[in-house]
Amino acid sequence: MTAPGSVLRAVRLRRERVSLRVHPRSVVVCAALAVLLLVPAALLMTLGDRFIGLPTVIGTILEGGRSQFVVVQLRLPRMLTGLLVGFALGVSGAMLQRLTRNPLGSPDVVGLTVGAATGALLVILVFGGAMVSVAVGALVGGLLATVVVYALSYRRGVQSFRLILVGLGVGAGLEAVNAYLITRADLDAARTAQVWLTGSLNNRGWEDVLAIAAAVVVLVPVALRVGRGIPLLELGDDAARARGLSVESTRLGLVLVSVGLAAVATAAAGPISFIALAAPQVALRLTRSPGPGLVAAGLTGALMLSLSDLAAQHVIPGVALPVGLATGVVGGSYLVWLLVREFRSRPE
Repeated sequence: MTAPGSVLRAVRLRRERVSLRVHPRSVVVCAALAVLLLVPAALLMTLGDRFIGLPTVIGTILEGGRSQFVVVQLRLPRMLTGLLVGFALGVSGAMLQRLTRNPLGSPDVVGLTVGAATGALLVILVFGGAMVSVAVGALVGGLLATVVVYALSYRRGVQSFRLILVGLGVGAGLEAVNAYLITRADLDAARTAQVWLTGSLNNRGWEDVLAIAAAVVVLVPVALRVGRGIPLLELGDDAARARGLSVESTRLGLVLVSVGLAAVATAAAGPISFIALAAPQVALRLTRSPGPGLVAAGLTGALMLSLSDLAAQHVIPGVALPVGLATGVVGGSYLVWLLVREFRSRPE
């Protein structure tokens, strides 16, 4: 998963027992991505049915005003939800791709996101649960899908290509289950669920922001801590054990955190496709880092989802499309290119 031909000079900082390895290019790229995020964020806050200037937006957020309902209750939660969901998907995809050592090993390709969607749909359509219940249902569905995919693909170990093929099959079966759940629901609930399955940030409120923010605050530090073992895992299990790494617990931790981030993101905005697939690869080529690059992947995912949401709202004047349609168009093209590239690189 390391960019070919990339050579980085890392700076190692030591203080007593703390050692930190810093890659200057990664720091610069992360800072640039954070600055670039301000552009779609500002446009999402100012553009809409009624244009509101940026100084007015900032003043309304800080002090209130006549535009408080539009700015604080409608646009700000949607924008923040998109940023956090994109960040969570980017980190989740980076962890799973590095774990499988395959650029196709993202949650939406191997069926984890579809499993999370199944769990969330059961809560929405059958039990009528609120946001917290939907998040729990998505997490349980994602974990169960992970167990099934892992068990079916295990054969004296897990080969990444077999894992992806099994994940595609399990995902297709779960999509059929999701379609059945929608056909059995009443018309209004089925319409809402279908829009949600497309991946949408419409009508997102502060409860969605708080739920995804809590997950990111809790799980991302865990991801950064557990992700330090990824370079050793890439050397092989025996080599990793020889260097003192607990292989199975590290691998389990990576899977659980990746599934958790993808499941909460799915609960917040629906199964938004291809962000977890494309963002880590874009970040890898930007940073040329041999490490996991989780922060860069998260920022890239946030930027990609924000730009997609901006395009979905304004590409057709007067029509707000679900953001999943925009990510599907871009990500589908990327997936075709990636599949062609992978098959051409495989030996005959």
